Amino acid sequence: MKNKNYSAGAVKFSFWFFEFRKVIGLLHEGRSLDEIKAMNKEQNIFLAPTSARATMIFNTVSKRIQALPETFLSLFKDSDISTQKLVNLIAILYTDDLFFDFVYEVYRVKLIIGKDTLSDSDFQVFFREKQLQSERVAQWTDETLKRLGGCYKTMLSEAGLIDNSFGSRKILRPIFNPILDDWLKSNNMEQLLCAFMGVR
Repeated sequence: MKNKNYSAGAVKFSFWFFEFRKVIGLLHEGRSLDEIKAMNKEQNIFLAPTSARATMIFNTVSKRIQALPETFLSLFKDSDISTQKLVNLIAILYTDDLFFDFVYEVYRVKLIIGKDTLSDSDFQVFFREKQLQSERVAQWTDETLKRLGGCYKTMLSEAGLIDNSFGSRKILRPIFNPILDDWLKSNNMEQLLCAFMGVR
């Protein structure tokens, strides 16, 4: 991946799978992102509670879509919902360096060593290490880090990588569609494949 640009912006965002899928559907109909942006402004296509929230959703979802090679559009369209949710997560990871690192450095390692739970202490240790590595992260408050950990849990749960129980979360190894496997390899995204499958 690119040089690390750690951000706590994820505390304001959601998984937004249905919004992601809606924009992709409109792109398949021949709409451009600019046209979808205008539609969202005029029609509130995401049913957001405010115009500011509608704009935030569109800007975030469109950024996620543009982070991936364009070939993902046909892959997404032809995939089942479980695979589509993984693609959405991949798009999120490619727009959030810190979350990417968490999945690669914590989730992946858990799978490698055979641990099947993700606990609050795993998040705390990860963030402490990043505070030592990054001046930006070192400036964040404990409350910000707690909210960020909660956001990561929600996104991993919605993607099907952990369960949604309270306390420690059970890690769920994803079942990979061979087409997604091939697509990741053909686009030099093996690092993510290793993260999801627990490969060294």
